[in-house]
Amino acid sequence: MKPKIKHLSNTILLLLVSIALFSSCSNNKVAQLESKVQQLEKQLKVYKDDEAINQERLKAFDSLDFEFYSDQKWENFSHSHASDIVVYNADGSISKGLYPNHIDDLKPMFVFAPDTKIEKHPVKFGKGEYTAVIGELQGTFTEPMPIGNGQNIPPTGKKFKLRMATIGHWENGKMTEEYLFYDNLDFMKQIGLAE
Repeated sequence: MKPKIKHLSNTILLLLVSIALFSSCSNNKVAQLESKVQQLEKQLKVYKDDEAINQERLKAFDSLDFEFYSDQKWENFSHSHASDIVVYNADGSISKGLYPNHIDDLKPMFVFAPDTKIEKHPVKFGKGEYTAVIGELQGTFTEPMPIGNGQNIPPTGKKFKLRMATIGHWENGKMTEEYLFYDNLDFMKQIGLAE
């Protein structure tokens, strides 16, 4: 009988060791999974926080173009632009400062095309400190276009619809740099000043 008891005892011991090992491995796995879940939750929070900031910036862009630019509410540009913003214009020029430099660059289009407006952003997204927006600028060349020295180009009455891209670099809730891109030749063709 003793060998049977010894065998039973060994079996019970083996069973207890197996249970302990399994339990230990299981607890270790659970701890690893819990750690991974916490890590993923932190990453998700960072992503959601970044996405909320990007959506806020893109909403500011909508207001900027659809209301402030289209309605010439120049005083409201400070909602989205830093006072010392640097703007890289489509013609290669650079404007430094919101007032009067950048604003003065925007006003001339309304002289010869007073109905100029931006009504939609078919593409818009952001990542990190940057946003990118494609806007559709449209209007009609109905008034004389000043070209300097008291000279003007007479209006052609032609409509234009120009796709433009704006890349914004943001710090502390405002754009500190703005990059504007559009096809100047296409614009000149549309208003009848180039072939």
